[in-house]
Amino acid sequence: MRRSSSWSHVMSEVSLARIGVIADTSLQRHVLQQALSANGYTVVLNCDPARIQEADLMAAQADLWLVDLAQTEDSPLVNALLERDSCPVLFGEGHAPERHSEHYPRWERRMFGKLKRLVGDPSRVVGPRLEVLRGEAERATRLTLPGALLAAADSVSGEPAREVWLLAASLGGPEAVKAFLDALPVGLPVGFVYAQHIEASFESALSQAVGRHSEWSVNQSRANDSIRCGEVVVAPVGEEMRFGKDGAMLLSGRSWPEPYSPSVDQMMLNLAQQFGNRCGAIVFSGMGSDGSAAAAYVLRQGGRVWTQRADSCVCSSMPDSLREGGYSSLSGDPRELAQAMVNHFAQQASRPVAALQLDNP
Repeated sequence: MRRSSSWSHVMSEVSLARIGVIADTSLQRHVLQQALSANGYTVVLNCDPARIQEADLMAAQADLWLVDLAQTEDSPLVNALLERDSCPVLFGEGHAPERHSEHYPRWERRMFGKLKRLVGDPSRVVGPRLEVLRGEAERATRLTLPGALLAAADSVSGEPAREVWLLAASLGGPEAVKAFLDALPVGLPVGFVYAQHIEASFESALSQAVGRHSEWSVNQSRANDSIRCGEVVVAPVGEEMRFGKDGAMLLSGRSWPEPYSPSVDQMMLNLAQQFGNRCGAIVFSGMGSDGSAAAAYVLRQGGRVWTQRADSCVCSSMPDSLREGGYSSLSGDPRELAQAMVNHFAQQASRPVAALQLDNP
């Protein structure tokens, strides 16, 4: 799952926004550089205003300038930027919190919500990659269902899932989720919700590409119906999905909270609120830190958070943010995560019934 030449080709075909940063503290420049790169933007200049000339502004050919100055008096450099009408200038987004701070996710959502409206969303490279994914031959061998689960496999198939897990991803996500599902045997007493940052026009193609070689049924969301064992429901891009008291999917008709569609944070909250200790989240390859704001709530409700290992990601920023925050209890490549899922339910099946009832009131 390392970055491939085909990914590089797709990335080169889509022009990523070029951002120029002007900040007068080294810490602010460092945090902004990391945040912009992790979210898929190209930083073409990152400089102290005291060390930049007007000619440098022209040479950078930025699509947007991000300006954060502790000194508020008029600056000839800033005036020069404002006099140019070729690209927007974003001012005063406030001091960027450290990446591990509890305030960082909110700051990031606000910042990148504005950037996406002004210069576009880097996750738009995900959709064009799906056609390549659909053409790839099946390679992975499927894991074996343990005997403890095999006996009950037929009885759980198609039944409403008592346990529902979230598969969350952004850049590089379809490849990782497909590898996970290709390796995962059916017959487990679980259903999945798949939240993928992608343009709405690719939503139907996503389910076809990811489910192509899998035994799992990858479907679009269905209002007022349960997620079933053996299926993966793709979270709708255009509207938030919640759950009723009976676990049925509810389509709200309203957009996801900005800046992500679907929002991994909101999907985590919605799942944990309804399913509690009968839910979990696996965060695969992706940009940014979507999911890190809600992970603590998932854990408090008794759920689990797992992450894709960094060296198997196209972009590891999203799972990295959960590991660095101390939320992830297990990391692995997609096949290792599939094996961990099998082990999780095999251990449940081998436990006494009384213990399971205590865990799932």
